[in-house]
Amino acid sequence: MECSDSRRSRRLDHLHWPDAASRLRDPRSTLVWPFGALEQHGPQLPLATDALFAERILSRVLETLPDAWPIWALPPQSIGLSPEHRGFPGTLSLSADLLIRLVVEVGEQLAAQGVKRLVLFNAHGGQIGLLQTAARELAARAPSMAVLPCFLWSGVEGLETLIPSQELQNGLHAGLAETSLMLALAPELVGPERPCDGLQSALPPPDGWSLEGAAPYAWFTADISNSGVVGDSRGADASLGQRLNIALMEHWSSLFSSLMVSDWPPAADARRVRGPSTMHP
Repeated sequence: MECSDSRRSRRLDHLHWPDAASRLRDPRSTLVWPFGALEQHGPQLPLATDALFAERILSRVLETLPDAWPIWALPPQSIGLSPEHRGFPGTLSLSADLLIRLVVEVGEQLAAQGVKRLVLFNAHGGQIGLLQTAARELAARAPSMAVLPCFLWSGVEGLETLIPSQELQNGLHAGLAETSLMLALAPELVGPERPCDGLQSALPPPDGWSLEGAAPYAWFTADISNSGVVGDSRGADASLGQRLNIALMEHWSSLFSSLMVSDWPPAADARRVRGPSTMHP
C-alpha cells in the first residue's frame, strides 16, 4: 500500500524531510504561521476561537492558490498572550517574553534552512503589538528572511457594509462578527447564548480615551463584562458569517497572491543597516 502523497499538502509538517529540504530553499519559499489564543470567548464561543479562525481560513485560502507556488502553513500556535482575559476559567496565557523568544528561535531556524518569507498570521487582537515586536526582533537577527506580522481582520474591505459601525468599532470580543463567523465555520461549537455586554462600563475612561483606538488603555475583560463578551452578539447568524468568511478569504487570497508572484524581499545586502559614514556625508 502506498503512503499518502505528502507533496500535495500545504502543511509543512506533512512533508517528508527530503521534500522539505528542497522546497524550503526555493527562491520564493514562504511559510505562514497561524497564531491564535486559548481564552474565553463568552458563554457561546469556544476557547479556541482565534486559533480556529486563523487555521481554517488560512487552510482555505492556501487551497485557492496554484499548486506550484512554494507556500506552506506551519502548525498553529494555539496558546498566546491573553492576560486581559484572566479570571475566566479555561483561559491560558503565555508571557510576552516567551512568545517573542518562540518566534525568534523558530524563525532563525527557518531562515537557516533557506526560507525567504515568514508570515505571522494572527487572529488574536490582544497580541498584535507583541507579534510586531517579535517580527522586528527576528528580522534584525535573520536579515535574509522577510517577516510579515499580520492580523486576520486588518484591512479587509467591505466589513463596514456587513457590520454596523458601532459594533465594528466597539464589538471587540465575541460580538456580532466573531459569533457569526463561528456559526459559518463550526456551528457545532456555538452555544445558544447571545450576550450584549461590555459596552457600558461602570467606570468608563475619561473623554477621549477608549478601549481601543487613538488613545486606548490596558483593560481587562472582567472589569467591563460579566459574560466575557465585549460587543453585541444578538444579531449573529450563519449567513452573515459566510459573507464575512468570503470577505476574509478574498482579502488574504489577494495578498498572498501578490506576495507569491513577486521577487520581494530584496537581497539581504540591500537591507543592511547603513554605517555612520553613509548616513552623514
